[in-house]
Amino acid sequence: MKRIFIICLGLALSNWALAVDKVAPTHKDVSYGPHERHNLNFWQVDSATPLGILIQIHGGGWIGGKKADTQDKNVFELGYHTASINYPLVSNGDIQPAMAHAAARAVQFIRYKAEEWNIDPSRIMLTGGSAGAASSMWLATHDDMANPDSEDPIARLSTRVAGAHVSGGQTTLDPFLIEKRIGPEAIKHGMLFKPFGVESVEELKNGWEGKYRDFSNEYTALKHLSKDDPPMFLRYKDAVFPARDTGHGIHHGIFGLILKERADEVGAEVYLQIGKDVTAEMPLHVFVNSILIEKEHNQ
Repeated sequence: MKRIFIICLGLALSNWALAVDKVAPTHKDVSYGPHERHNLNFWQVDSATPLGILIQIHGGGWIGGKKADTQDKNVFELGYHTASINYPLVSNGDIQPAMAHAAARAVQFIRYKAEEWNIDPSRIMLTGGSAGAASSMWLATHDDMANPDSEDPIARLSTRVAGAHVSGGQTTLDPFLIEKRIGPEAIKHGMLFKPFGVESVEELKNGWEGKYRDFSNEYTALKHLSKDDPPMFLRYKDAVFPARDTGHGIHHGIFGLILKERADEVGAEVYLQIGKDVTAEMPLHVFVNSILIEKEHNQ
């Protein structure tokens, strides 16, 4: 019994130690739009001058997932603010463009709060993994979605950002291209079809030319990438071909290669890291700090 007590006490202390290493947001569940999942958490760094902000978009295939409720305690020592957003999901009955447009709305809202929250609106960076990476890259490459004639002051603001760093992101959702470059396992993932109101990859492929191609391509970085887009840093674990299973395939390094190839064609600034096989021209922390802390950006 004594041994069991000691083990339980050790686990409790371990959990407590983990908890004290985490910090709650400065502002929690702040609404940034009309949808019930248009809400974010914001960690504010004390500063005499405005700071950049890193906005995290969670993964989950646009089907599930949620924003971060805590951050590591060093979040206030990074030299920039941090936010994490929720957005509409397939599991709640939503389809595109609800997910993508939520990311754009969140950026506009952050700009709207810039003075109140001491944010430098020229230093907004996006980050995320998987679907959060896809949304981040899509928004980083999309033309400005500001509506200067809107009655909503938030909607009048720019959706452009200063950069993005992402992991395991999908740069295209074209099932034919993915099957050819990554393998048949990759196209089995629901992210390719469920966010577009499609029940299966077979239905997606059968209706691709006449119905789904433009709809799907619209929400990918490959569709929108151009020379004037901000720099992006893409990270992946590996690019082993063919993908060994669906989970491996949907986060495959060849997604990064596909976008990097396009970036080199159009002159866009894309840094790619794939495990130990492909090394980016600079370390990730240097890239992040160059945008959020050191480098001047005019939006």
